[in-house]
Parts: sequence; structure tokens; C-alpha cells
Amino acid sequence: MPCLVILLAFLSPRLALFVTWLFSNVVDRAFDGWLVPVLGFFLLPWTTLAYVWMYDSGRIVEGLEWFLVGLAFLFDLASYFGGMRGRRD
Repeated sequence: MPCLVILLAFLSPRLALFVTWLFSNVVDRAFDGWLVPVLGFFLLPWTTLAYVWMYDSGRIVEGLEWFLVGLAFLFDLASYFGGMRGRRD
């Protein structure tokens, strides 16, 4: 399953997050409620996907895993600000 999700993430992080939620309970274990995953799906899909998979690796996110979640957050920011720069030019 993780290899399929990685391949889908290259196409669309939202698609990978949806497939993860549909075929496993990883998203439910990583978050207590439904609000944060839904907001993450629409606003920060790379960050949400990274947090879900890092949480599942050891049941807690720590150390290098936080670095990878932060890197995913930078990818999300780059997608927003890169799009604004392209519209401006």
C-alpha cells in the first residue's frame, strides 16, 4: 500500500490522501476528529499526507519525521506562492 500511495502522491497528494483514507484506517489513527483532516485535505495536502504516514510509522511523530512534515509544509507553501507568481507574470 505505501508504494501505491507514493506513486499517487506524485500525481496528486489529495488523491493519495483519499486512497489512504479509503483503503486503510491510518488517517483515523493519526487524527482524533474529522475537522483537521478535512481542512488538511483542502488547504495543506502534502503536510497532511506526510503527517499521516509519519504518525503511522511509529505511532508518534518525532525527530527526523518532523523535518519531513516541515518539508511537506514548504511544498504546500511553494505550490501556493508559485501559483501566485505565475499569475502575476
